[in-house]
Amino acid sequence: MGAYRRVRSRRVSAPGTGAETTAPRPNETECHRMLPPGGPPPAHPPMPVSPPQGVMADATTAAVAVLLIGPAGAGKTTVARHWADTRRVPTAHISLDDVREWVRSGFADPQSGWNDHSEAQYRLARRTCGFAARNFLANGISCILDDAVFPDRPVVGLGGWKRHVGPGLLPVVLLPGLDVVLERNAERTGNRRLSDEEVARIHGRMAGWYGSGLPIIDNSQQDVATTARLIDEAVARTLAGW
Repeated sequence: MGAYRRVRSRRVSAPGTGAETTAPRPNETECHRMLPPGGPPPAHPPMPVSPPQGVMADATTAAVAVLLIGPAGAGKTTVARHWADTRRVPTAHISLDDVREWVRSGFADPQSGWNDHSEAQYRLARRTCGFAARNFLANGISCILDDAVFPDRPVVGLGGWKRHVGPGLLPVVLLPGLDVVLERNAERTGNRRLSDEEVARIHGRMAGWYGSGLPIIDNSQQDVATTARLIDEAVARTLAGW
């Protein structure tokens, strides 16, 4: 798993020889673990405990990891920040786009299209987000992550997120109408603004989430606070079903 170990040793005599050799001292082993280049950290935090059957979980206080899925212009980042800001328990917001933009020189601009370079940076950002989410959960802090996860492409799919965050990840899809995402995208600046054609293509592919069993919220006519409340309700239903 890419781990190496530094062991403090002491001199001892080999049985029957009188010669000295080395042996590790008890309880003095220091382990230093390095992340493998292509895999997640080794341990997952425990899954959230489900409430008794028939009892609706209080999603506003449960320690959870939510993945907010949606096309460009769906309002994922705005809603995720509001959801994290207004919860009654410590909650972090982790945006994959923000983490991707930590790379300054050599950044794989999404406007340049999808290639091996952008895929490698996406994978790295997703691993980084997953590692952060698991650390937050291990310390009792909930988190909400947001990403444009496609239902028809395994390489950037839900399975990758679950590998890195853990099986307790709670996905929720935010899917407003095409006219809404086009309008919101037009208000963006920098490399986060996409062409209308690309936005329409992404939105069309997101329709594949219908019939997947995941909770889907159409926030075309909902304000941010209402959408955040709908996320709480979707998370509560998921927890109650476990």
